[in-house]
Amino acid sequence: MSSTKAVIRDVASHLPAARLTNEDLAAREGAFTAEQIFAKTGIAERPQAAASECASDLAADAARALFAKSGVDPASIDYLIFCTQSPDYFLPASACVLQNALGLPTACGAIDINQGCSGYVYGLSLAKGLIESRQAKRLLLLTGDTYSKYIHPLDRSVCTLFGDGATATLIEAAPDAQGGLGVFQFGTDGRGADKLIVPAGGFRMPRSAETGTESADADGNIRSAENLYMDGRDVFRFAITTVPRSFRALLEAAGWTADQVEFLVLHQANRFMLDELVTRLKFPREKTPYRFEQLGNTVSSTIPLVIEELLDDGRLKPGARLALLGFGVGYSWGGCTLEWV
Repeated sequence: MSSTKAVIRDVASHLPAARLTNEDLAAREGAFTAEQIFAKTGIAERPQAAASECASDLAADAARALFAKSGVDPASIDYLIFCTQSPDYFLPASACVLQNALGLPTACGAIDINQGCSGYVYGLSLAKGLIESRQAKRLLLLTGDTYSKYIHPLDRSVCTLFGDGATATLIEAAPDAQGGLGVFQFGTDGRGADKLIVPAGGFRMPRSAETGTESADADGNIRSAENLYMDGRDVFRFAITTVPRSFRALLEAAGWTADQVEFLVLHQANRFMLDELVTRLKFPREKTPYRFEQLGNTVSSTIPLVIEELLDDGRLKPGARLALLGFGVGYSWGGCTLEWV
């Protein structure tokens, strides 16, 4: 029996039409100018979902863009994975809603995974396992989030960073392929669970009048327990210590050297963090693509958005070796190697 490899065939995206610019933010609360916000984050604007738009709506449009771009028939999809932290409902899974919205066959498996900035790598791992164990042949991996719905507009620790968006990745079985998805490396440190969190709204802390009460922190950021909270200093410490170790472990597992990696695709948190990581990794900046200036941090969509741009610009050639590294909420991190086919 021939060996089966899981390969990425195409990537597409969908972004909301509305944008939150630095000028909008500067006018809103006045502590910083638009130029200061850009200098600090490297972000100029962020896509913002409309009040009526859910993450699944964005993901459905990304999938439709993928079908149009690749020419793939939705009826040929036999598994759907949707990575989101902005689900439509507690239940059912948004993946079930998407299966129906996209006209996928009822023989199609469909699951949600609740992961943040490492979620795309986790989704690729599940896709590889399903395909290479012959449980699926053609898989649709969707990512989508609307963090703007969690963010208090006067909490500049997060409103300057995050954007909304969705991506769709087509992953197929390729018998005897030379390349495709390679090795994976994961990590979790739940001691950081409260460093990036929406505290209220689940069953641990149900919503109430108390959880909706807003207050200002020591830096003047306003939020309630129903909004996204981020301890930026601890998240930065986590990233700059964990990501270099993860990259070294990934290269060792793959049997690669750093100079064999054509592109290192990092989770696109912000320019300050990525510049620091590139320095610590001692990896060439020109081989570490950035795509956040017009998008912000789109959570699990940042890595596929970079891959999409590399592919559409013609920079991603057969045989190119990539290392993907996601890290964030949880704390959770994951990396994988990929040889483009």
